[in-house]
Amino acid sequence: MESDRSSDVLSDDERAIARRLVDEIGEFNLEATGIAEFHEILVVETDGGGELLGGVYGWSWGGTCWIEALWVREDMRRRGLGSRLLAAAEQAARRHGCAQLGLDTHTFQAPSFYARHGLELVGELTDYPKGHSMLLLRKQLPDDRNAAASPE
Repeated sequence: MESDRSSDVLSDDERAIARRLVDEIGEFNLEATGIAEFHEILVVETDGGGELLGGVYGWSWGGTCWIEALWVREDMRRRGLGSRLLAAAEQAARRHGCAQLGLDTHTFQAPSFYARHGLELVGELTDYPKGHSMLLLRKQLPDDRNAAASPE
């Protein structure tokens, strides 16, 4: 058995193994649930020179859209870009029939941004990292198909 190198950055070969572990769990989940419909979501904004200003990456599976990463370059924050990216993820979630949107963030990141956009706290892992918490957030998405079909 190789030595524990948990503080080191993975080599390309090790990163490939890590990716395979994630893929194997994904395959197991698909087989165990019978839910095979999976869609990745990627929305980015760049400047005129092609430099990344921000983006959102995630996927939809099993009726949930999971946001793995939403990032906005520091000089572009508080200009509506994050809101546009989150709205684009919600639109993709609805397009794929998701009933909810989920993500995790830390207390030192953007919990108030997500709260302003209707995400609610459903779980907390305290002292991760030490002195902070990881937050599990969720937003239930209304079924627009039913809302459109029922008269008001």
